Amino acid sequence: MFDANNPVPTWSVSTMRRVAEEPTLAAAAVRYANLGIPVFPCAPGGKQPLTPNGFHDATSVARVVHAWWQRTPDANIGLPTGAPAGVLVVDIDVHAAGSGFASFERARAEGLGDAWGWLVRTPSGGLHAYYPNARSEEQRSWQVPSAHVDFRGDGGYVIAPPSRISVDGVMRSYDVIAVATHAAKPVDAVELRRFLEPPRPTRVLPPPAMPTTGCRPDALARTVALSPEGGRNHALFWASCRMAENGLSHADAMSWLMPAAQHAGLPDREIETTVNSAFRIASRLGPGSRPGPTPASEGIHL
Repeated sequence: MFDANNPVPTWSVSTMRRVAEEPTLAAAAVRYANLGIPVFPCAPGGKQPLTPNGFHDATSVARVVHAWWQRTPDANIGLPTGAPAGVLVVDIDVHAAGSGFASFERARAEGLGDAWGWLVRTPSGGLHAYYPNARSEEQRSWQVPSAHVDFRGDGGYVIAPPSRISVDGVMRSYDVIAVATHAAKPVDAVELRRFLEPPRPTRVLPPPAMPTTGCRPDALARTVALSPEGGRNHALFWASCRMAENGLSHADAMSWLMPAAQHAGLPDREIETTVNSAFRIASRLGPGSRPGPTPASEGIHL
């Protein structure tokens, strides 16, 4: 139900804390809507959407939201993430299988996800870290079970404060526990996922047109520039690894590879992300090692 005619979501870092202070879930849901933030009802004490199309039915039309919560006053508040509501969420899980806090702290130490806007403690004892959304870029939702960290962006949703969930028979709420004093910035979900799911250190085969000996920067750049669609990212990653192994600095590699990859048709953000990933992996593995395999297709997932 979300559409371009709905008001643009109005967020500040204190928005959710103020909304969470509303005396009822119905009042909180309407307040979100009045701020242009689309919401939808979920089962009381649970996460299951009550609308036919789930988060796709989210709206900021206050009369619709009022009618939903008049019908189910104790409904929890579903918040679609990504472009619709203008927020991105990193979900740090805590459950019997493990905790995602250690993984998240390691990522933050690397500068990934440290510019959150506010933090919400979840009923299970986990954490939702909220970030503003860069509306010009789509970032799809994903899960990394081994790290106990999920990402909620486009195509996902979270349960928003002051909703309540039953945990071991006890009703516990989503609580805003911190509001940023720094400038909040979008999280790079692609880079965060690559950090949380590092590749296995096995040999990468070069693309068919890639030289295997005499890997001079000009030869590597020329091969990237001439790579066909479907193999461009693979060629760029492989060439970046070779430059890192041959002792080129990141800046020198970018000076060769950025124009070459642009000529091949790759967008600047993808080029920077791929080169950064290759150099980071090469530095971890050390001289003489080759990073793990990547698919010979657009978009590597490490």
